[in-house]
Amino acid sequence: MDRRSFLKTSALGGTAAAATTLAAPAYAQGKRTLTMVTSWPRGFAVLDDAASYLVEYTEAMSDGQLTIDKKAPGELVGALEVFDAVSSGQADMYHSADYYFIGQHPGYAYFTAVPFGGTAQEVTNWYEHGGGQEQHDALGEIFNLKGMLAGNSGSQSGGWFRNEINSADDFNGLKFRMPGLGGKVLGKLGASVQNIPGGELYQALSSGALDGLEWVGPMADERAGFQEVAKVYYTAGFHEPGSALSANVNLDVWNELSPQHKAILQGASRATTYFQLSETLSNNGAALARLQQQGVKTLQFPDDVWDAFGAASIEVMDENMDDEIFAGIRKSFEESLATSASWINKSDGFYVEQRVRVLGG
Repeated sequence: MDRRSFLKTSALGGTAAAATTLAAPAYAQGKRTLTMVTSWPRGFAVLDDAASYLVEYTEAMSDGQLTIDKKAPGELVGALEVFDAVSSGQADMYHSADYYFIGQHPGYAYFTAVPFGGTAQEVTNWYEHGGGQEQHDALGEIFNLKGMLAGNSGSQSGGWFRNEINSADDFNGLKFRMPGLGGKVLGKLGASVQNIPGGELYQALSSGALDGLEWVGPMADERAGFQEVAKVYYTAGFHEPGSALSANVNLDVWNELSPQHKAILQGASRATTYFQLSETLSNNGAALARLQQQGVKTLQFPDDVWDAFGAASIEVMDENMDDEIFAGIRKSFEESLATSASWINKSDGFYVEQRVRVLGG
């Protein structure tokens, strides 16, 4: 059964069932098309995949009564201009990574990823059951936005480098692409950090404008072709242990939507997160093997580099604590993270260690 058929015949987190009960009044209001600007070039693995699934699910769940017109960067606005476009009403919604917009408010980092933050499961736990959605809503009201998580790439790799990283000193002067608060951490280590849109990364790395970059993980990185211009790949990173993607709707537009259409967008966003995350994680292993076959050397950062990441991360996070909104989001997130980890570490975490010990990798 394909995804469209599944969505028409099954409930997703209760929202599909709720949408069914509201079908008659919503349909009476006629069809609605939302213009969605994205930060992803068409066909970009994982990220544009998620945006496309959101479009597909929304249409299927509404039986065509609610549709999304997806715009790639440059078709209406630039990749990093989507926040302002939707906030101002130039577009109805965007699909992006909210940590691109820490310039608007540093709290937005939490709705993608923060250094040494939560895994995909821990982020979802917080967002759905630990107050994260409410924090997103409160922050969004300031900017005339209604936010939803709509995708997650899972744990992101440490990045692509021309040369190995043997100590934290090797970041000094390195021209490196890393957005969000993770980029500010590398800045503390002396890196020249740049936030370049995904569609421009291959050229920047191949031309020497960048010495290294982080993107997503093996599935997305392979399709982007970074293995053609760099051969050192660190598979674990400190900066994005479970990176959420977001669909944000102009708040005025959101308030005009019927209860059914709101429920459909929320259900489609949750379905996107579930499907895209599982698709990515199920493909990363095979993609990594192909990268290694192409001569890519896969490594892990030394412990003293991880220690430097940790010290700089605490510094960066603490620098934002004079902002009450940031402090409130951080408190909410860390309380949820502690609760989730207290069980996960004793169950899933211990089990995986034992499985490797008993059966091997």
